[in-house]
Amino acid sequence: MSGQNARVCCKATLGCWAAALSGIGLAGMLALAPISLCSQEKSQKDQGKDKELSVTVKGPDTDAGLIVSARATAKEAGLPIYPGAIPHKDPDNDDSPAAKLGLWGNSFGFKLVVLKMESKDAPRRVADYYQKALAKYGPVLDCTNAAPTQEAKDDKSAKLTCGDGKPDKGGMLFKAGTKEKQHIVGVQPNGTGTVFQLLYIEARGEQKKPA
Repeated sequence: MSGQNARVCCKATLGCWAAALSGIGLAGMLALAPISLCSQEKSQKDQGKDKELSVTVKGPDTDAGLIVSARATAKEAGLPIYPGAIPHKDPDNDDSPAAKLGLWGNSFGFKLVVLKMESKDAPRRVADYYQKALAKYGPVLDCTNAAPTQEAKDDKSAKLTCGDGKPDKGGMLFKAGTKEKQHIVGVQPNGTGTVFQLLYIEARGEQKKPA
């Protein structure tokens, strides 16, 4: 998986990224399948509805693995939880309010963390909070009304852009970081309150596991 392909960012919705988790997870399992089972160290954890699958493959010339989990933390997302916010459960589906995927091999690494939360405070107040929190990663991009931009011709450039990322109607979207390590916050009105999502996307070609 190249860093360029992993940087695809569709609308900041948990459903979109849940589909991405499934697709990438399957691709990862297929990539690991040809490797001899005798070299695999595999563990699976199941605690109620929160499932976590971890597969590690090690050999003389191989260090690869896959982690798929319905649990994730604010620390893993790299952003604080808005004061008083709670996990958001969509009444129309059974999606978990959190998800995590890690996939790595000898020549690549990919990590995706998603947290979906809700607050009784207004969207603007939540947005202001996260614009300040994102600033520790560099300039904060307001992609709420940004026009689609073309990727820089120099693929080695680490500069982050809004790209095709955009919020749902009436929402706001902010980004900070680099192309290889993106921190994204999507804010959406929810009655008189707010639903917001914290995303962390890491894609690199280094020979080490995602943090």
